[in-house]
Amino acid sequence: MLFNSYSFIFIFLPTSLIIFTALRNHKNTNISIFWLVLASLFFYCWWKPVYLPILLFSIGFNYIAGYQLSRNKSDVFLKKCQLAGSIAINLLLLGYFKYLNFFFATINNLVGTDIQFQAIALPLAISFFTFQQIAYLVDSYRGKTQEYNFLQYCLFVSYFPQLIAGPIVHHDDVIPQFSHEKSIKIRNEDIAIGLTIFSIGLFKKVVFADTAATFANPIFESALSGGQVDLLQSWLGALAYTLQLYFDFSGYSDMAIGAARLFGIHLPLNFNSPYKSISITDFWRRWHITLSQFLRDYLYIPLGGNRKSEIRRYINLILTMLLGGLWHGAGWTFVLWGGLHGAYLVVHRLWEKTIPPISSWWYQISAQLLTFLAVVVSWVLFRSTDLASASVVLQGMVGVNGIHTTPSIHSIAWFSALLAIVFFAPNSQELIPSVCSTFKDMPTILHNDTQYWQWRPNTYWAIFVATILVVAVAFISKENEFIYFQF
Repeated sequence: MLFNSYSFIFIFLPTSLIIFTALRNHKNTNISIFWLVLASLFFYCWWKPVYLPILLFSIGFNYIAGYQLSRNKSDVFLKKCQLAGSIAINLLLLGYFKYLNFFFATINNLVGTDIQFQAIALPLAISFFTFQQIAYLVDSYRGKTQEYNFLQYCLFVSYFPQLIAGPIVHHDDVIPQFSHEKSIKIRNEDIAIGLTIFSIGLFKKVVFADTAATFANPIFESALSGGQVDLLQSWLGALAYTLQLYFDFSGYSDMAIGAARLFGIHLPLNFNSPYKSISITDFWRRWHITLSQFLRDYLYIPLGGNRKSEIRRYINLILTMLLGGLWHGAGWTFVLWGGLHGAYLVVHRLWEKTIPPISSWWYQISAQLLTFLAVVVSWVLFRSTDLASASVVLQGMVGVNGIHTTPSIHSIAWFSALLAIVFFAPNSQELIPSVCSTFKDMPTILHNDTQYWQWRPNTYWAIFVATILVVAVAFISKENEFIYFQF
């Protein structure tokens, strides 16, 4: 079930909220939590019920494993073995469903064999709920978890607003909210803020992202079919996908936070105007924030982080980004995309060590433009189905195929408007400061409550939200999946 579907907007979400509201005043808060777990599992089953046992097994296994790790206070060796074994089982499950096809296809291509294998469908959200629970296991090993009850843990993993594509929530950020009586109850402010940010996210997805896709898809499909794309076509396709992905993921993040807020649950910030970044390091502090923090805390730092030599630091950066790329998808395009970002980070680190800080306005603008162009180029690998089609687009971007087309006035106007929104418009958390996360390690969003355009619970904002919601619903002509659903 998609957030941008009639069934979710008009049936599932209001029904879940109405029943939750009816249960919220019960003395036992576990009743309302139990309902949210049931609703979340139904939401997951809507896609393909056959994969529900995988999610349930993952929840049950990791809860027991985490409980055992937190209880073991003395036998260090046994505790390490328990952690290694638990993580291995999670990775084997993820590897079987997500990477087995990729492994056999790579062997066939490299060795020239013809190993026959049956294509395995990827269970929805397996990457997200696997990483989320690996973090829980590691924290249990470190003694950083409390003895949560099983119902709270189930909701921590399966809560439908964040189940499919994040944010990758930390147990310490959300589970205490489930057990706190005030947090689990609905307030008028939560309803107003939740509807506002959900509507903004829906508008971004169906109006901005899906429209940008109509420019990007034909060009990448042409490259995949063996056609040549010229200089303007390739840059148009790359820029269109850059904007599509931006508004698609930004829209999803808003809708996830908004839907969760309707139930009184606060999810962490996951997207913070990444194309305004002035460096690639800044970009990864703003793009998929919770994934970046997971890679930092549970991969980069355990590898040694920046505690070793400078060369070791560069190796750790590249390894982390290579694995981050592979997490996104089982394909060499994702591996190279991650490696390219690893190289970007190394180059930025070398620049910082060589060039003293420059604070002039022209340097800031130049740095922002260079970072944006580097990200645009990397998205070609991210979007392309295979290396051959990625090569076609990249060759077109450097002029190998010449210039044969002229962009239309319509496309120029549309792209100019979207770029203006990306670079100059306030983002969702700046519009609605109370959405800003107060969770640990989350970026601080500076805002001025006196700005006239910031959200307030008044008639003007009610009219604005109702308008964009009606327009967005009218644009739902086809239920297009969010891009991050494939990961």
